[in-house]
Amino acid sequence: MILAVDKVSKSFGPQVLYRGATFQVNAGESWALVGPNGAGKTTLLRIILGLEGADEGTVTLAKNSTIGYLEQEAELSEEASALEEVLASAKEVRALEARLAELEATMAEATGEALDAAMASYGPARDRFEVLGGYELESRARAILAGLGFPVADFDKRARDFSGGWQMRIALAKLLLSHPDVLLLDEPTNHLDLESVQWFEGYLASYEGAVLIVSHDRSFMDACVDHVAALENRRLQTYTGNYSSYLAQRESNLEQLRAKRAAQERDIAHMQVFVDRFRYKPTKAKQVQERVRRIEAIKEELVVLPEKHARPHFDFPKPPRTGDMVVELDGVRAAYGEHVVYDDLSLTLYRGDRVALVGPNGAGKSTLLKLAAKKLAPAAGSVTWGKSVTGSYYAQHQLEELGRQNTVLAEIDAVAPGWSTPDERRLLGAFLFSGDDIEKSVSVLSGGERARLALAKMLVAAHPLLLLDEPTNHLDIDSVDVLEHALVNFPGTILLISHDEHLVRAMANKIVDVRDGEARVYEGDYDYYLWKRAQLLAAEAGVDEASHATAAKGKAVPAASREKVPRRTHDVAQAPSDEERDRKRAEHRARQAQKKRLAAARKRLAEVERTLEPAHARERELTDLLADPDLYQDQERFAKVLEDYEHLKAELPALEEEWLTLTELLEEQQR
Repeated sequence: MILAVDKVSKSFGPQVLYRGATFQVNAGESWALVGPNGAGKTTLLRIILGLEGADEGTVTLAKNSTIGYLEQEAELSEEASALEEVLASAKEVRALEARLAELEATMAEATGEALDAAMASYGPARDRFEVLGGYELESRARAILAGLGFPVADFDKRARDFSGGWQMRIALAKLLLSHPDVLLLDEPTNHLDLESVQWFEGYLASYEGAVLIVSHDRSFMDACVDHVAALENRRLQTYTGNYSSYLAQRESNLEQLRAKRAAQERDIAHMQVFVDRFRYKPTKAKQVQERVRRIEAIKEELVVLPEKHARPHFDFPKPPRTGDMVVELDGVRAAYGEHVVYDDLSLTLYRGDRVALVGPNGAGKSTLLKLAAKKLAPAAGSVTWGKSVTGSYYAQHQLEELGRQNTVLAEIDAVAPGWSTPDERRLLGAFLFSGDDIEKSVSVLSGGERARLALAKMLVAAHPLLLLDEPTNHLDIDSVDVLEHALVNFPGTILLISHDEHLVRAMANKIVDVRDGEARVYEGDYDYYLWKRAQLLAAEAGVDEASHATAAKGKAVPAASREKVPRRTHDVAQAPSDEERDRKRAEHRARQAQKKRLAAARKRLAEVERTLEPAHARERELTDLLADPDLYQDQERFAKVLEDYEHLKAELPALEEEWLTLTELLEEQQR
């Protein structure tokens, strides 16, 4: 055990987040902490870190263990380079390095007892330095920065000069280099591209410590985690397996709970019919009391089904039809100062294209998106939109453009002229703003809520071209599902940048790989792109294509063949006698006959119950009719009702007696 959460409960006033939350994380395990928006995932991370107290329960960390947390805001020094900033995070190693240098200087000058003391201290310090990987520290830091997408030329660039997203990568690199025993990661992929996410997946797969992740990226969790802790319905339930396995297990568990609840309700209903029928019959008093007790016992153990969470969906307004050509970039040149991103770039998007831009960070994906959106003018060449094309552009900076003084509803109302309030509420509800949420001030919204509001604003107008730069950042899984559903059903043209592999797989029918100043088009989905790119890499390297294709999907094939399992041997038992065989055959025939009788009884009981329920309903209906004075004014109708009533009164006792006999027979067999 490296981390144990034991019977933790947390409430905010009358709102209960969870009660009795319990799970244990061991070294080498990777856990995902999942749950709907507002379930308390981040609160639980803060409780584990000791930043917030629990109402009840305890959090225990193994002795001498360290814990690291990736915060959403990076704190960087003013003057250090990216590499220096990362190296500084390995505090113990750097302190040991300074200590070793000090001891070496002492040993070079000291004599006698001072020399002996320095030499005695030097050995253990050097051993500890080696154990912590001190001699490989800089090479590890460089490898981590490169894996997270930093070009080597940027290692010496001042950390403060990077954009906010790149500063978050530096913060992640610092955390990884410090190598704590427990890694707590809150949305770690938000500022990574697909290639960096794939590198990060491999890094976490071999991480020796324990990992606890909060993420909306389903593919990332599938690749990284082997346990799931789910916060649902004010409880914490643990599952073994990745995120997809958790979904399957949860649905299976729900089906079992629903089946058990239905069986309990049927048992109560059946026994209640008996109680109501024979409550005042002295000869049945004992059976009635027994069933009353059993009804109460079942009610005490009645399965409580989880609350159903609303799963809203939103469809884009149907855009006007465009011409076949939607966006054309012809001979485009784009540069920032002396840095040339594209030179003579040509690319055409057609109606119905759902394009995902992929490639390493810094290759120019966002620049290409801005060019296509006409948010950035090319230095040379042209960008042309086709007939009837208008576009909606979404990028992270739009979160800062929200009116902080507005309410959520007012922010939508400002961009939705002609929309009714119910239509605006429906749109906001699709992005999980409901009830009093729409009256919240924008200034108090969380990052995820602001991202959802910015997306909702973008979807008001019916534009046939959508240009989206990392739209899933800060969204929870429910919100990503809403967006994914809307994009999959959108009839226009989409140009998307996203690190969310699940979204890319669901949406894209064309991939554009951006790297080295070029944009190579792959006419197929994301799996086709991985396969085709693997072929190209294999051809360039002159190695086997199949092994590269497998590696591209992150599934390494073991080189060693599987060891054959020796065939298990069995002791030979003594052959049974003829008399023993005859006895066993007779017992088998008796069991089969009993099974057939019980099956027939169950079938007949189901038929009787199907007849009894409408018969009782018809009896109540006829009783009400006979109590109506108006019936007696119509002699013909009265005669018919009376005939039906008499026939039913004669039929019901026989059915009820048969139901009682069959029920008692089956109950006896179950005891």
